[in-house]
Amino acid sequence: MKLTLRTASVATGLSLLYLLMSAWLIGFQGDQVFLVVLFNTLFYLSGPTRRFILAFTVFIVFWVLFDTMKAFPNYRYNTVHIKDIYRLEMNLFGTKGPDGIRRTPNEFWLGHQDFFLDVASGCFYLCWIPLPLAFAAFLFYHDKEAFFRFALSFLLINLIGFVIYYVCPAAPPWYVEQYGFVFNPHTPGNTAGLGRWDAIFHVHVFSALYAKSSNVFAAMPSLHAAYPLVVLYYGIRYEMGWWNALFALIMVGIWFAAVYTSHHYVLDVLAGICCGITGIGLFTFMFERVGWFNSLVNRWIDAVSAQFLLP
Repeated sequence: MKLTLRTASVATGLSLLYLLMSAWLIGFQGDQVFLVVLFNTLFYLSGPTRRFILAFTVFIVFWVLFDTMKAFPNYRYNTVHIKDIYRLEMNLFGTKGPDGIRRTPNEFWLGHQDFFLDVASGCFYLCWIPLPLAFAAFLFYHDKEAFFRFALSFLLINLIGFVIYYVCPAAPPWYVEQYGFVFNPHTPGNTAGLGRWDAIFHVHVFSALYAKSSNVFAAMPSLHAAYPLVVLYYGIRYEMGWWNALFALIMVGIWFAAVYTSHHYVLDVLAGICCGITGIGLFTFMFERVGWFNSLVNRWIDAVSAQFLLP
């Protein structure tokens, strides 16, 4: 894509519009400025960087939608599920301890904290966004069609998850541990068990991340569980060899960490897995079986590849 007055005007105009809308909806924040500066820097820096950032607009759309959720908290639109999900988790996955008291998996691990598990859980959880972005970057430079298949599947999985957040708002396990079953709409984000990782390394990584949480009551489905699943699926599909073993390890590690740190119930993780499978399956079905969708996506891929991606 050549840099012209028209393309520069569109890029700059959309950037300013995003900043103004964000400031109006959720207030002026540093993350928004960082995103705009990063986009414009890569857009204006060179032809290769411009092609790269334009291809990654799929992920920018995801971030903008996620960030905008702060302006429209899901608890305003449907009843938040707190006690019913806790009881279902207890009935399906609860176990009795030596004292005869039945506990959820989260409650079990709360009483069995371990230094190694604290460190490993934090490290795995830090991969939830870097992993799909790094994987997408790899595909971008090796297989453009694979890149778009992965990116669009990732976006679709998020859209499905966001819809469920509003249809079925759900509190995370740490909420019950701290507040019981009483609904408090003004509850701030919480690091829960991941705070132990921050304390071990004397940093504020997770405390900073969860201070910016878009919505506390968006525990089900766990998109943390879905992201490594879609990476592994496409890793297997495109025969990435031993890398798939690493993807599988990170996936299982994130699933475990989600429960161990009290950020998600087992039910949330299972819902996230189902969300990932549904998103991948729906995209694959529509791309391979629905003529108009296949044609639309292929025209978009061809157009973007021709204009933005090819050297």
